[in-house]
Amino acid sequence: MEKKLEYFRIGKIVKTRGLKGELKIYSHTDNMDRFRELDCFYIGEDRDTKYYVEKSNIISGNMATIKMKGFDTIESVQGFIQKFIYVDRGQSYELDEDEMFISDMLGMSVETESGEKIGTLVDVLQYSANDVYVVKSESSKEYLIPATYSIVPVIDKDKNLIIVKPIPGLLD
Repeated sequence: MEKKLEYFRIGKIVKTRGLKGELKIYSHTDNMDRFRELDCFYIGEDRDTKYYVEKSNIISGNMATIKMKGFDTIESVQGFIQKFIYVDRGQSYELDEDEMFISDMLGMSVETESGEKIGTLVDVLQYSANDVYVVKSESSKEYLIPATYSIVPVIDKDKNLIIVKPIPGLLD
């Protein structure tokens, strides 16, 4: 089984806002409240520097602003534009019983209800209608499987297994 990610990307800094060091963030999470509750985060690949939140605000469905402590001018934050922000696993929000982080699903085995091995989950494409699982077979063939309850009735965390009920043409 693959090692679990220790850091989660929650957004991308898209531009500054105002003159006092505020940053506008495009969210990569479906829980916008996490920006209201955010205490600290990392920027880019640097895991040695923690940035602390002075204030944050949600400004639209997928946009938030963050003002970091100690960064009080537009010039002090311009170098962060177009970088991703991350939180460590300990700062992730609590999931419901039937939820999993995508990073914890990657590497799961995917089989049909009859036990036929399809492959391994290698990616999850997120669309507004539903997610799509990218499954790679041992022969490197890729399958795109809509992540709906009718097609994916079982995700077993303990067995590291996804069960698929394929519709005609799905695995051709």
